[in-house]
Amino acid sequence: MSTFANAGILALLSMAVVLAPMFVGVMYAIKPSEARLALMRPLSLAAIFAALGGACGGAINELMWISRATQPINWQQVAVASAESLVVMFVGFGCLTVGWLCVALGIRRQG
Repeated sequence: MSTFANAGILALLSMAVVLAPMFVGVMYAIKPSEARLALMRPLSLAAIFAALGGACGGAINELMWISRATQPINWQQVAVASAESLVVMFVGFGCLTVGWLCVALGIRRQG
């Protein structure tokens, strides 16, 4: 949980965007409709771009921190920062997986 507490505004906004396809997928599984399925595709693209953008933002912040270091670099801190940058993608692709599994369930229920 400390990873989320240390997340910046870009990471938090990116993680908020990636929740949307998961919720739409769950709604489709509950009550399938063509409109929800059509909404799932652009939301999935938005989630992928948000996850990649959030991870890139974390990498940019990490590299800026390294460039401004006045003391020897602690590579353990660099490893932690790299891991924190990847959390956005992990959450994003996890939410997409759940969303699309719910869509598969909805398609099965519909057919």
